[in-house]
Amino acid sequence: MPSTANVSQQEAPRPLEKVNLLAARNERESFQIALRPKVSWATSGIAGSVQIQCTDLCSSSGDRLVVGQSITLRRVVPILGVPDALVPIDPLSPQISIQPGETAAVWVSVNVPCGQPPGLYEGEIFITAVKTELDSRTESLPKSEKCRLYRELRSCLDLTGPRDYSSPEEMVQRLTSASTVLRRVLDNPALQDCQENNGFGDMMDEDVINNISVRLKLSLTVWDFTLPVTPSLPAVFGISETVIEDRFCLEHGTEGWYSALDHHFRWLLQYRISPFFCRWGDSMRILAYTCPWPADHPKANEYYSDPRLAAYAVPYAPILSCTDAAKNSLRREVEILKSKPHWSKAYFYLWDEPLNVEQYDMICNISNELRSYAPDVRILTTYYCGPSGSELAPSTFEAFAKVPNVLRPHTQIFCTSEWVLGTREDLVKDIVAELRPDLGEWWTYVCMGPSDPQPNWHLGMRGTQHRAVMWRVWKEGGTGFLYWGSNCYEKAMIPSAEICFRRGLPPGDGVLFYPGEVFSSSHEPVASTRLERILSGMQDIEYLKLYSSRYGREEGLALIEKTGMYLGPDRYTLDHGPVDVMRGEVYRTCRS
Repeated sequence: MPSTANVSQQEAPRPLEKVNLLAARNERESFQIALRPKVSWATSGIAGSVQIQCTDLCSSSGDRLVVGQSITLRRVVPILGVPDALVPIDPLSPQISIQPGETAAVWVSVNVPCGQPPGLYEGEIFITAVKTELDSRTESLPKSEKCRLYRELRSCLDLTGPRDYSSPEEMVQRLTSASTVLRRVLDNPALQDCQENNGFGDMMDEDVINNISVRLKLSLTVWDFTLPVTPSLPAVFGISETVIEDRFCLEHGTEGWYSALDHHFRWLLQYRISPFFCRWGDSMRILAYTCPWPADHPKANEYYSDPRLAAYAVPYAPILSCTDAAKNSLRREVEILKSKPHWSKAYFYLWDEPLNVEQYDMICNISNELRSYAPDVRILTTYYCGPSGSELAPSTFEAFAKVPNVLRPHTQIFCTSEWVLGTREDLVKDIVAELRPDLGEWWTYVCMGPSDPQPNWHLGMRGTQHRAVMWRVWKEGGTGFLYWGSNCYEKAMIPSAEICFRRGLPPGDGVLFYPGEVFSSSHEPVASTRLERILSGMQDIEYLKLYSSRYGREEGLALIEKTGMYLGPDRYTLDHGPVDVMRGEVYRTCRS
């Protein structure tokens, strides 16, 4: 099943089909395998365990994509009854347990390296019922006992093997001896539970008894296009430092704290997003920063120069503590960074959704300070309404649209909520007209809103609805995107504590990955299906950008409409088919 399918535990069986994938270099393409047991072959309440093994994908020229490196398997685990958490399956012991009467899903991802030669790669996935507990008990026999059983069974084979008998009596004697040996083997204590009266013969169908694997053929076409290492669309996502501190019992500024933040930063880069850490102050002030180390630390240049990072947040330390030391630290930070080649990626995120004239004035004052240090500084401001207490315009939307007139030149990145637009795409031109792209960038964001049926990342929404967030950004012409939080679940004091979404927010809002400790002993974060679909949406943008570079933006817009993939925020495909049609058309027309 496609990566946009939400495979529920009640998913009905359907025919197994060969998997055909298309991917560029530096792209990840995923699909799902849904498993539902016809019978039970275990005694402990589960239907049984299955082993899932995948071969390397090989091309006719000998190139390959290796399991464990380019190919990964993850178990889809329900969160609040919705399939969402993607828990890694150990490649050394790739087994999962499945429940009677329930459908389980395995998420298979193929990561194509930048230097992978194009061509057709083929392989297979084998799904095999794992031996029962009784078989496992037999395997635990001492070596001496196994050798004895082997010798006796071998003697049976010798006794009954093809030969010329000297007389009928000789044949009878040999068969009698073989029968005696076989009876002795069957009477072995390790096999006593396998008598006919234990019912196992009736419970298991022929395939399970014979341990026959279900074989799934997999083919991947790698085409001669490489997704840019630096995403074309800057997409900045928040990580709460306080959530990490609380859950992992880390003191701010300690070695363990730096290590944890560094681990989260590097892990999230694989999703074509640019992470920033955040700490919230009063009245929606925000301390946002991409690098935990100061600009003069060797780690800072390593972070900011990473080509996978499309944008980075510079900390405005006085936002939480307006001391002379904080101001001096800020000035030094800007002086160092503005001389670097990566300064063009820098931005300041000072305030989240300012609401009144006083808060707008504070943003302007901070901007004056920052622009005295660096005239080309970029300040990002998120908003969904105009400032209360002002006489900007007679209507709410007009006041929202005229915010750039209030914040210019104190904001360079105007980041507006998609909730304001609703399903009215025609309002985009009003926003852009007031914003004036020559004087500022237009980014967008989602959070609590918009709600169903518009694209967002709430738990329980359709898979294409998750992926369509980025389709919407591309169609509307946004030049960047912001998401407020990716780990903002309720406070907990131990890593393995159950995940609880924050009260008052739609389930899943602000949570795109989970602590690995919730599911196993692993310290690696566990991605959600929604995070994987964000990656797919970001990759779709690169396909559309390539197509538009060849044939023009109008043709790119026509492509997503004629394929039925995306027509508007309440008119997009519910099925995966049009997604593959769009990608296939880009491949067909742009591969030469």
